[in-house]
Amino acid sequence: MEGSSLNIQLDQLEKLKQLFPETITEGKIDWEKLQATLGKENFVIQNERYVLNWAGKAEAFKVLQQSTTATLKPVPEESINFETTENIFIEGENLEVLKVLQKAYYNKIKCIIIAPPYNTGNDSFIYPDSFKENKEEYLKRIGEKDEEGYLMKEGFFRKNSKDSGHYHSNWLSMMYPRMFLAKNLLRDDGVIFVHIDDNEVHNLRLMMNEIFGEENFVEQIIWKKRYGGGAKEKYLVNLHEYVLMYSNNKDILTPIFISNNKDFIAKYYTKKDLYFETRGPYRTQPLEAAKSMGERKNLVYNIPGPKGEIISPKRQWLWSKERTLKAIENNELEFNQDKDGIWTVNIKQYLISDDGNEKLLKVTSIIENIYTQHGSKEIEELFGNVNFFPYPKPTAVIKHLLKFASDENDIILDFFGGSATTAHAVMELNKEDGGNRKFILVQLPEPCDESSEAFKAGYKTIADISKDRIRRVIKRLNQDLPDSKNPMLEGKEAQQKLFPNSENPVNHINPANPNADKGFKVFKLSSSNFKIWRGSEITEDNLEQQLEIFTDPVREGSEKENMLYELILKAGYLLTDKVEATNNFYSVNEGELVIALEEINQPLIETIISAKPKKVITLDRLFANNDQLKTNAVLQMKDAEIDFKTI
Repeated sequence: MEGSSLNIQLDQLEKLKQLFPETITEGKIDWEKLQATLGKENFVIQNERYVLNWAGKAEAFKVLQQSTTATLKPVPEESINFETTENIFIEGENLEVLKVLQKAYYNKIKCIIIAPPYNTGNDSFIYPDSFKENKEEYLKRIGEKDEEGYLMKEGFFRKNSKDSGHYHSNWLSMMYPRMFLAKNLLRDDGVIFVHIDDNEVHNLRLMMNEIFGEENFVEQIIWKKRYGGGAKEKYLVNLHEYVLMYSNNKDILTPIFISNNKDFIAKYYTKKDLYFETRGPYRTQPLEAAKSMGERKNLVYNIPGPKGEIISPKRQWLWSKERTLKAIENNELEFNQDKDGIWTVNIKQYLISDDGNEKLLKVTSIIENIYTQHGSKEIEELFGNVNFFPYPKPTAVIKHLLKFASDENDIILDFFGGSATTAHAVMELNKEDGGNRKFILVQLPEPCDESSEAFKAGYKTIADISKDRIRRVIKRLNQDLPDSKNPMLEGKEAQQKLFPNSENPVNHINPANPNADKGFKVFKLSSSNFKIWRGSEITEDNLEQQLEIFTDPVREGSEKENMLYELILKAGYLLTDKVEATNNFYSVNEGELVIALEEINQPLIETIISAKPKKVITLDRLFANNDQLKTNAVLQMKDAEIDFKTI
């Protein structure tokens, strides 16, 4: 019990730390970083102290803080089961996509798994090559802009050579804004896994300490990705890489256990005794402590051996004397004697607990017996002995992480989608354990090299390969149907639409898991469907154009479905929330949100109000200069306590 009153200063510091963990360094406020976080212009980080800094860090903050008006355009023709699936594939530059997702998916993602560029010197990615360029120059360089200067797409890559004077800085400037935005999307109990190797693991850990807080570091997992080789390596044979694991809030992260699998049981639970029928096989652990746990005299004592021998520890036992004697009485210890007559005592660890349930295991920090060759084989099996990716992650690695970091209904995000291993793993794991995890994959439409096998096979971009892999995984999962009596999709056109690469598509229902989601919605990053009003930038030259925007903000050629999903996202609703078209308006998420895009009149207003939505959005132009109708609508919605907006 503390005798003093609440320390206001420490309390305020803790609140700031919860809101902006990146501004706290070694328990003190980093004032310059706080200014950067809050968007202060023309600041310069000068003070020398323990902090991660690099050329262009201030620019990275500016890129992070720049808002976007971009949106996501639905592409049903490239999707499978668009109306019902909760899986999402987004084609577009991931920084802009993460910004677009902020409002709708803030604090909703349970698990993020990414494999960003490792910065080997051969990677190509978007990064600023001039640290003096402004936002307009940055957007102009990396992608196309619409007539108002807003981003349409990003697709400009630069190879980050090790000869560059900003080799590490370029990578950090690329990663920092993306990781910062990703943290916002994680649930309080969420976790993130980042695959990396020795090129940037040191910088990545410092960066994640800054963004997530050093106290939320969970583990630096080692993945043994190869079982041999090394002929090309000059020094040591490198067999591993890393997966950094951070929690959004480790204080509420539950202890991590995982079920035994058959291979693990067969390898380690090899012994049997008289309790086998009720407790299963057992493995052993030395009763003697491997190292001193501090001087604890109560753990140093003699115990009787099987023939009456006196056995003493070299250091100390793990258990108290009372517990050890009880275990001897219950035949729960194993005694072994070597050729020199030295006795060792082992604890029997049974597979089945006293309560009759199989024991769960603590997850270790090493992933073994899963190799990159497995990932290559998976791609070759799906695409017919062709592998379009040099080192695809095996699904088994992702499934291993998901088994202890996700529950059956969680959302999994991968914004470096690559070969779509995460999507593949989610769908496979759902099949195995009956779960209903949902994935969100983001992949840039990076052009395939014209000399590559992928380009020759008809794939123009990496995103095209990713989408087709998901389709092929779905097809293979659907082929688990046991006989030909299951209903087929009706019509050749429908079959080709859902399974363009399949000669014999089948119904998406899998009797082994009839509720499994075997589909995905495709969206593409796009410019807004609405013109942007810039009142602060009106000049004589653009006055007429700005007044036109004020009169009708809908961009010419905007399609109804595209406007619908833009408004859904910007109203804070999910891309997978149920959408129903009825009575000339759209009902979203069981009627919480109503969007009217085609017409508005008094009877329709009354119909909408009777549905009791929380929010209503409509186009201002639908009132056709009928100010009385609009005024009545505003008043009626207000009386009904409905949040009413017009665009």
